Amino acid sequence: MNQLRLDTRPLYMLVIDRIKDQSANGEWPPGTRLPSEFELAKLFGVSRATLREALRVLEEEGVVVRRHGIGTFIAERSVVQAGIEQLFSVTEWIERANRIPGTIGLTATEGEASPEDLERFGLNTPEPFWFITRIRTADGDPVVYCEDRIPQSVLPSGLNEFSGSIFTDLERVGRTIAYAETAIKPIAGHEIVFPALGVREGDALLLLEQMHFDSNGCPVLLSANYFRTDTFHFHVLRRRP
Repeated sequence: MNQLRLDTRPLYMLVIDRIKDQSANGEWPPGTRLPSEFELAKLFGVSRATLREALRVLEEEGVVVRRHGIGTFIAERSVVQAGIEQLFSVTEWIERANRIPGTIGLTATEGEASPEDLERFGLNTPEPFWFITRIRTADGDPVVYCEDRIPQSVLPSGLNEFSGSIFTDLERVGRTIAYAETAIKPIAGHEIVFPALGVREGDALLLLEQMHFDSNGCPVLLSANYFRTDTFHFHVLRRRP
């Protein structure tokens, strides 16, 4: 620790560098559970407050993952940092993180919409919907579980040429998405989604429920996307009125 004190930078920054170095040199490879805060503070010769600030920054950067009641781990996946005020498709979010998007477990079926769905889309008479379920991957890792509902009148050409990005398919038929109304919810458990994404007990997912509107203000797509919180970190820019 004496070597750290020769550096004039704040101590928490030096601890950050040491943890990154020990991960990079293989001493703490991805998935490693780090020693307790007490042990780490003693190892680096810093206070618990300094160590916690270093861990906070590392978590924001996606270097470590802290699981409540379990411990702190070196992240196994690179993190997708995304501004939630910007409306991107899941494909675009993954590509902007310089990772390769993919799709597994795709199911696309035709069925009748529920009364709730008809009301949300402003439809007065029943009509068939497309129901799409899939898992989006980043560099082959399952990171988002997606459930999408689209009235067939919005996408009358069907899903035979489904490209993987619903945004692109809607653009193809002249229904480009302009904005979305979004509800954000933490999810502590889900009997289907957690196993599908390989999420461990004690972790959580972030659910974004979104109604998407085209340039004419018409609802065209209702989606429920479950994001791995160890892979996606969302942030928002807030300004005073």
